[in-house]
Amino acid sequence: MTTILLTTIIKAPIQVVFDNSRNIDIHQQSTHQTDEKAIAGVRSGLINNGETVTWRGKHFGLYFTHKSRITDMVFHTYFVDEMVEGKFKWFKHEHFFEEINGVTTMCDKLQYKTPFGIFGNLFNYLFLKKHLTQFLLERNNILKKVSETKPSKTP
Repeated sequence: MTTILLTTIIKAPIQVVFDNSRNIDIHQQSTHQTDEKAIAGVRSGLINNGETVTWRGKHFGLYFTHKSRITDMVFHTYFVDEMVEGKFKWFKHEHFFEEINGVTTMCDKLQYKTPFGIFGNLFNYLFLKKHLTQFLLERNNILKKVSETKPSKTP
């Protein structure tokens, strides 16, 4: 299993960061490099506990779909999305939030297993972990910019 841990400091209230991080429209904005689009399930606005979203995006020159479900949510400190259908053997992304004096610390814990045995492990070692880390860093950079300049649009 591979684990990616990232911490992002955002000068915005916890509720704003929490809501923006589960906002489908902001996610699509932050993943322009992979042309990621929500094609099924919740396709706009805020995703909530128990709901699903199916993403279609271009990674390594190929289009892939990835269906996730929000499997746990504690307003405004935590939520987790887990793969329901996709190319990974297993995929879980936990999001943690903590606010001190109007500054929110957002922590990502992404864990996954690749299929295809040793070939999947080699692909992960050579390409995939770096790709997913960069993907999350870009997403978090956009999320930080949006959160620090405007509040979430709640439906």
